[in-house]
Amino acid sequence: MQNGTRLAAVDLGSNSFRLEIGQVDHDQIHRSEYHKETVRLGNGLDSARNLTPEAMQRGWDALARFGERLAGFKRAQVRAVATQTLREARNRDEFLLRARTVLGFGIDVIPGREEARLIYQGVAHLLPQGEASDAERRLVIDIGGRSTELIVGQRLEPLATESYRVGSVAWSMKHFAQGQFTASAFRHAEIAAQAVLDDTLGFCTRDRWDVAYGASGTIGAVGDILAAAGGAPGVVTREGLDWLLERLLKAGSADKLRLEGLREDRKAVIGGGLAVLRALFSLLDIERMNVAQGALRHGVLYELLERDEGVADLRDSAVQRLASRFGADAQQARRVGDTASALYLQLVPEARGGATTSRAGRSLRKLRWAAQLHEVGMQISHSDYHKHGAYVLDNVDAPGFTVNEMHVLSQLVLGHRGKLRKVEASLAADEAFAAQLLSLRLAVILCHARRDPAPGALTLEAAGLRAFGIRCTADWAERHPQSAHLLREEVLAWQKSGWQLALDVR
Repeated sequence: MQNGTRLAAVDLGSNSFRLEIGQVDHDQIHRSEYHKETVRLGNGLDSARNLTPEAMQRGWDALARFGERLAGFKRAQVRAVATQTLREARNRDEFLLRARTVLGFGIDVIPGREEARLIYQGVAHLLPQGEASDAERRLVIDIGGRSTELIVGQRLEPLATESYRVGSVAWSMKHFAQGQFTASAFRHAEIAAQAVLDDTLGFCTRDRWDVAYGASGTIGAVGDILAAAGGAPGVVTREGLDWLLERLLKAGSADKLRLEGLREDRKAVIGGGLAVLRALFSLLDIERMNVAQGALRHGVLYELLERDEGVADLRDSAVQRLASRFGADAQQARRVGDTASALYLQLVPEARGGATTSRAGRSLRKLRWAAQLHEVGMQISHSDYHKHGAYVLDNVDAPGFTVNEMHVLSQLVLGHRGKLRKVEASLAADEAFAAQLLSLRLAVILCHARRDPAPGALTLEAAGLRAFGIRCTADWAERHPQSAHLLREEVLAWQKSGWQLALDVR
């Protein structure tokens, strides 16, 4: 990427929304602008896990202001990611529909482990580089509003990642609902946090890391308070946490809390964040933690810088691991992928090459991934394997993928056989999805005998608005009666979908 190129990352967190704009300089990114708005989206989840209208409006207003700052940026220069609150919210599609419009760019809801991976990338890229740094085994912790991410890694490589549904906003609402600080409330909050986080002992034990780093949010706020009280800058210690707890208990409530270094917008969630941080210090035997400069948004920026190469490889590897893990037939996946791609290129020739800079190219890549994964459900049951496969893809964490991307793959896998009613919402909303799905379904038909189909067996074309046409020779149909029968059945299936499919045998 050229020096001077501007990149922007938007982080839709549970407590705050952040916009980071940086400028590329010899494979490094230097900050040119930073904006933060305290939205408290996580406070707006009701008992049914729906965002309230007021919370959504706060989010939209903040994104509209960010959108003004992003005027003139190209799509490839901006990435917006959403975290735990929008992973949880049942009405997230309603929020995201308007959010994407006011921001002017797409918004990816990322899985917890993907958030953890990006956090580590942000922290690692902003740490000093050198021999000592390369040898350092790191524990990175980020306590957000509704989730906490933990990563063990070395250099730029995260070795183990996990995300837990415990955070400063959630714990403050649950254990300090009226903003009251008592010894009993803190004791219960820490025990409850440890009950959620004790799984970390499986990969974060003291012998597996050398230095602990804390990223963003709660840990940054605690570090600021301790530094203002005379502690070492950028360091959080167990003694410092004990001192801070005493100060909160002495104040008795968030309203009465007066601490140098504590921002006003952090008061409402400092109790929950401190309880979670103390639980982690105790559970993982942490004595000292360095406050990291990097965070999720920096990981997003560096991934924008490297996205065409690194992330493509990362997602390809994730797909290969998933296919292997679930015992998918690699040869069948390859022949279905090749056939589906050839058919799709007849419909969308501009996708040739699969370049990530074009929407058509990205759609072709997703089609190939779906082909690689279309039989992952067979390990569960041959009957309805497409439904099992779709469930797996909707619920598995795959490095490099967003929740949105995995859902598209799950819908392609779900719809690759059988009736189309089950994916009618996706068909109605996205013409590219219809072309992908038809290509995949036809490829599965042509490869049903688990042999490579004859080259050029079918000609596929767009035949007007929401219509496709298939052509094949009478000779081919006579030599492949089963495939010809399945094609005629396919025509009938699409007639009930709101799309038209015609078969011309000559």
